[in-house]
Amino acid sequence: MKKTANLSNSWLTSPVTRAMGALLIIFVIGLLFNADGAFFKWGTHRDMLRAVSVYGILACGMTMVIISGGIDLSVGSILALTAVCFSLFTIHKGINPFVAVIGCICIGTLCGVCSGAFIARFKIQPFIATLAMMVFARGVAKWVSGGQKISTAVQQADGSYKYVDVPAIFNSISSKIMGNNITVVTIIFLVCLLISWLLLVKLRYGRYIYAIGGNEEAARLSGVPVAMTKILAYGMSGLFCAVAGICQAAQELQGDPEAGVAYELSAIAMVVIGGTSLQGGKGSIWLTLIGVLTIGYLEKILSINAVGEDKRLMLTGAIIIAAVLLQKSKK
Repeated sequence: MKKTANLSNSWLTSPVTRAMGALLIIFVIGLLFNADGAFFKWGTHRDMLRAVSVYGILACGMTMVIISGGIDLSVGSILALTAVCFSLFTIHKGINPFVAVIGCICIGTLCGVCSGAFIARFKIQPFIATLAMMVFARGVAKWVSGGQKISTAVQQADGSYKYVDVPAIFNSISSKIMGNNITVVTIIFLVCLLISWLLLVKLRYGRYIYAIGGNEEAARLSGVPVAMTKILAYGMSGLFCAVAGICQAAQELQGDPEAGVAYELSAIAMVVIGGTSLQGGKGSIWLTLIGVLTIGYLEKILSINAVGEDKRLMLTGAIIIAAVLLQKSKK
């Protein structure tokens, strides 16, 4: 009887149960506050998935970093940097889109690797190292763009502007497929989820990340390459930032050096609400997916009910606090 009670208590307090419970509550709220029946329309869910996909891509990298016991505050700035570079390369410089994508992924990955190297080699706190990268990457984005949005208006030598066509890759990434039922950006997000799952579950590297997050010293004594694992975790976060930046630029048809402000908070919220521990060592990429859907549906429900942005931010902050308190109460 006692064993049954323990099993029942364990089931009720598991991260999966709580994450699914939170998503279910959001669904019920959506059904109760279903303005003009919008929640029953597939277009509402498709648009929610599109809107949340860029954040979700960032959350994939953030999940690996947090499981390793770290945090990455630079994701929004790296997104802005790569969005600006992608627009500059393809719209203004006419560089082959494939080469531009590879170049932006290298830039994003390099930013992440630098953060990881500062943390792993020089023992700088993740909060400080990624905060510095956040400021640095934003500065580079503004320097590269001259503080202006990189759009289809190209300035000439005489100061006048010439409007050019947006490269086809922009329309390809922002388009809808499968009978307009899903967007390419959402497919890219799902691919990023699959890659993250493979890294965390199917490869030895994933076991290293969990081991470091659980007990770094024990992992080191067990022969885990702690420094390299951390550097790669932040490198993967930078890579996903670059993918998100390219998607952001494609959806907005421009590279904005001010893009991605506070995106790191949304990505962290999605990971934490999904049940991944901020202390490291525990979490799952599929729990992050639940967190992404929870935040996405919450934003959509508030939007279709014309709730102001100020109230949305307050509610999102309250939910993050509640999720963290739930994690602490479990201990």
